[in-house]
Amino acid sequence: MANTFLTPSIIAKQALATLYETCVTAMLVHRDYEEEFVSRVGETISVRKPATFTAQEFNRTTGITIQNATEQSVPITLNHFADVSFAVTAEDLTLKIEDFGTQLLGPAMEAIAQKIDRDVLSLRNDISQRVGKANAAISGVTGPAIFDYSNPRTAIDARRVLNQRNVPASDRYLLVGPEVEAKWLSDPLFHQADTRGDTDGLREANLGRRIFGFDGYQTQNILGPTGTPTTGQPNTEIGVAFHKTAFALVTRPLVLPQGAANAAVESYKGFGIRVVMDYDISKKQDIVSVDCLYGVKTLDDKRAVLIHGVAP
Repeated sequence: MANTFLTPSIIAKQALATLYETCVTAMLVHRDYEEEFVSRVGETISVRKPATFTAQEFNRTTGITIQNATEQSVPITLNHFADVSFAVTAEDLTLKIEDFGTQLLGPAMEAIAQKIDRDVLSLRNDISQRVGKANAAISGVTGPAIFDYSNPRTAIDARRVLNQRNVPASDRYLLVGPEVEAKWLSDPLFHQADTRGDTDGLREANLGRRIFGFDGYQTQNILGPTGTPTTGQPNTEIGVAFHKTAFALVTRPLVLPQGAANAAVESYKGFGIRVVMDYDISKKQDIVSVDCLYGVKTLDDKRAVLIHGVAP
């Protein structure tokens, strides 16, 4: 059987499928995407927020009241340009697309997926709402108060806060790190009805339970407020309970580079991937460059609550 050559289009399709299946946090927030829109790094665009309405009591005498479907817009800068480039030798090009995807493309797209998730999670710094009680009994700890969220009861407090803010009950999610997940899995309160995600990445990260009105997920990208353990304190995890419309991930397709004949752009359900291939004659190898352009933004910080966890 004749060999199937790895073209940018084939690689882009495979890369896009891998990205879609491995993202976790990115799949849980509000996403805005326009396939026809070709953008540049650093460009600021306006993104529409979901419209809100007020249910009114119908009066047959006066008739219905027409509400304006006013959709507010927020500016979002496309300032994240994720890139993974790697060399492909002649030996690599003899691989089947499955082998190429497993050995090279899969790890490359996993790296991009992790970067997107970390950038979305960086929006936790915009959240001021916190729940639970401070754990002041940890000896030798100074500085900001430490919060103990070592059991799923904290999800009840987070739910209360969101309820008080009139946040819709649907599309609520809860993200915690590996330390909190380990504690919660051993707690009897945690064992509720099963639920599942929509993609492989969500199924793998899903905690397997509906937690007091939230779909719960675990992500290794949660460690501290900025993605690293908090200095001078026990390892802390800053999880988050939120509604889908609290945060936004905006993606736009990148333009095909001029002069690069071997390139392709593919898009699917809010994700866009560009693949450019070039030849390095000095080392007699092909260079595969995979990238995507996106921006993240907090739409409503009152629709999210921080969840702190303390490692043992």
